[in-house]
Amino acid sequence: MVGILGGTFDPIHFGHLRPALDCIQSLGLHEIRFIPLNVAVHRPPPLAPPALRLAMLEAAIAGQTGFVADRREIERPGGSFTYHTLVSLRAELGRERPLCLLIGADAFAGFLGWHRPHDILELAHVIVMQRPRPPVPPDPGLRALWAQRISHDPGELAETPAGRILFQAVTQIDVSATRVRELVRQGWSPRYLLPDAVISIIESERLYR
Repeated sequence: MVGILGGTFDPIHFGHLRPALDCIQSLGLHEIRFIPLNVAVHRPPPLAPPALRLAMLEAAIAGQTGFVADRREIERPGGSFTYHTLVSLRAELGRERPLCLLIGADAFAGFLGWHRPHDILELAHVIVMQRPRPPVPPDPGLRALWAQRISHDPGELAETPAGRILFQAVTQIDVSATRVRELVRQGWSPRYLLPDAVISIIESERLYR
């Protein structure tokens, strides 16, 4: 199984990395593709340019077995939509390999507002990374989808390429890219919130100042 974790990664930090490690270990994923977006569609644009966000990502995951930096969104012009990325991955990996899209609980709450959400579920499983006790989605449409697609067994995901929703408890680390950028802007150290290799790039390139 292949995990997919997208985001701005502006910059990548331990709040991305530790939950990803939890997922690769708990779900038995062969690898996780970290995919930095190019053009943000539903959020403010990243501050760091794509090449530097990719460089920070590569520095952060260097040496971690199963973590892979994937540049397909950065190299594709236009807005970064998850559906298009999954279509591209399917063309590369084939139709039968299980794909697991890793998203946070907040992102899942707005899942039905994504571009072609039902088609996304035809291309991948959705793994909702969150606290140990999964909440019942408050939105009636999402609650119905959740009830129809829910899985409680990671082994079940390996038996079919796509279509299930699984809640995965992960380590909760109270850190955000916004907080990291604000610390740097104020001239304070963001150490212990993200890898030292990423901090070195931020300092050498004078990012977020």
